[in-house]
Amino acid sequence: QVQLVESGGGLVLPGGSLRLSCAASGTIFSISSMGWYRQAPGKQRELVADITNSGRINYADSVKGRFTISRDNGKNTVYLQMNSLKPEDTAVYYCNAVIRTGLLPQYYWGQGTQVTVSS
Repeated sequence: QVQLVESGGGLVLPGGSLRLSCAASGTIFSISSMGWYRQAPGKQRELVADITNSGRINYADSVKGRFTISRDNGKNTVYLQMNSLKPEDTAVYYCNAVIRTGLLPQYYWGQGTQVTVSS
């Protein structure tokens, strides 16, 4: 059984920083893409950033220049460094990974971690 465990959310002032972590555990053969999504109240879940196992990165336009995604393949962990946070970044942030445990890859989600940007 695969689990994605997130940490690092919390309350921060506008302009502040937070670092999210997500570690995958279980019987894992390989991980292709890992990433972060977020969902604000009343809105659809949206991609924040993702990174492939070869290091190709994709960011949402709203976070470019402020957020940095990185990955430690040896630890099956993905990170999201969030700087210059804005109130509109407030959301539940979910980790996502495409993991192969057998013949076919599957999507897995973390439980979500709350990020609140407020004065």
